[in-house]
Amino acid sequence: MRAINAPRSRFDSNRVLVEDELRSLVPSVFATTAHESRSAKFVPVPTIEILRSLRNEGFEVVGARQGLCRLPGKSAFTKHQLRLRQMNNVTAYKVGDTIAEVMLRNANDGTASYDLAALLFRIACLNGMACTIGTIDDVRVRHNGKNVRDDVIDGTFTVVKQAQLALAAPREWSQIILDRDERKILAESVHQLRFADAEGEIKTPITVDMLLTPRRREDTNPDLWTVTNVLQEHVVRGGDTAYGRDANNRLRRVTSRSVNSIDGDVKLNRALFALADKMAALKGAKPLTAQVAMAA
Repeated sequence: MRAINAPRSRFDSNRVLVEDELRSLVPSVFATTAHESRSAKFVPVPTIEILRSLRNEGFEVVGARQGLCRLPGKSAFTKHQLRLRQMNNVTAYKVGDTIAEVMLRNANDGTASYDLAALLFRIACLNGMACTIGTIDDVRVRHNGKNVRDDVIDGTFTVVKQAQLALAAPREWSQIILDRDERKILAESVHQLRFADAEGEIKTPITVDMLLTPRRREDTNPDLWTVTNVLQEHVVRGGDTAYGRDANNRLRRVTSRSVNSIDGDVKLNRALFALADKMAALKGAKPLTAQVAMAA
């Protein structure tokens, strides 16, 4: 079935998005009722009401996108993803900086609860790496509670603390130098993660070495943080081209696709972050899991 609504996105924004922009980019943020498929137990709390409450606490939306919808009439309720940043202590960020943010997902069609997680957003290439730190789970608020709005606001501040702890990654991983073999081991794991099918087979002509090729001069350092970001940009944004053979052994040109689905993007980013954290541990660094446990 052809998609009825194309995905809307300004997830790579680095400025505050006003409500008129959100209404165009992510109309489901403004849903005031639940989709007709939901039961009476489902409590529809409009995301826009949460955002207005969070604005009073200093949070603003700096990135937004809405998922693909295949059913007529459901696009006004479908899943959306927002980047929230505290703006009450505004800092002049520059290329290369990494910012701790909060990622919020929600839907009023039953496909998602309110889901808040830590997000690291890198100014260098406007890429966001979602991360679950250690054993701390995402903060999820179900659509059947009595104090959904208060729970989301409280959960946001909890996730802000997690995001600040996640900032240890760029500080510490940039001091960990990977040799050629270590970079390749990490890239092979990411290659498997992105391109393997359900049986674990990889059929793409996109190679491991392609994933390790920096796309900008400032990303040539062999430290763990830089290598992780290089890998992340390749597998999430796609755009790598290679030649392979089709079923009839004819030469064909293949270009890797970007990961456009909200859930797929988050899943891939979290797995990549976890792989990098394990590599840091193998290199003798204390994993973020342990650091969070000590801070808890």
